[in-house]
Amino acid sequence: MTDHHIIPEDLTRIIRRTLPHGRLAVSRPAGCPSLRLYLFDPRVLEGPLSHEDAQAVVAEPAYWSFCWASGQVLAQWILDHPGTVAGKRVLDFGSGSGIVAVAAAMAGAAEAIACDLDQDALAAARANARLNGVSVTLCDDWYRRPSSLDLITAADVLYDRDNRPFLQAFREAAGGVLLADSRIRDLEEPGYDVLGMVSATTWPDLNEFEEFNQVRLYRSGEETPEKTVRTGDGVKIGV
Repeated sequence: MTDHHIIPEDLTRIIRRTLPHGRLAVSRPAGCPSLRLYLFDPRVLEGPLSHEDAQAVVAEPAYWSFCWASGQVLAQWILDHPGTVAGKRVLDFGSGSGIVAVAAAMAGAAEAIACDLDQDALAAARANARLNGVSVTLCDDWYRRPSSLDLITAADVLYDRDNRPFLQAFREAAGGVLLADSRIRDLEEPGYDVLGMVSATTWPDLNEFEEFNQVRLYRSGEETPEKTVRTGDGVKIGV
């Protein structure tokens, strides 16, 4: 689903560094339809990418221009359980498009921090926050993060096995952690409990393998108000 909206010029310049004819559209991800995001518009792809364009995409991927399945699931979970973040200082690690940080701000977080090494992603997070009528704080280095954090959120950051040590670093940095991941089937990480599993797809849909459309939610630290289970159509229900 897309909405008509003026696209920020800085985001258009960023996407066209990779794809000269690329463009963005305001879209409502299927897994979290109450949020609007500036995302890649697949309608510009009238045929296969040229070799040059394909090489540019590989060399400088605009991850922030897609909303990954785990980000949608985690953002929707926060919106469904606003008490998880209300009045708290929340940092979203590897925020990409910023959907989770934006959801936290919308759900009443005292401060929602989008943390990402990619300056382009931070520009997108700022723009997406404005699009949804909220604001987020930007952080470009986990090691220079603000202090006194109440909650760490992270979605699909375990595609790189080298990121596993962050799971314990999150627990040390804040009283609670909410994690969503579609890349590792069995987390088996001390201190993390499974909340449940939800079906979702990247938006726009990249036609990934079905196994990457199964998002597992985990928590550490603070108790959460309800568990989440997976139904046949991917709808979440509290139990």
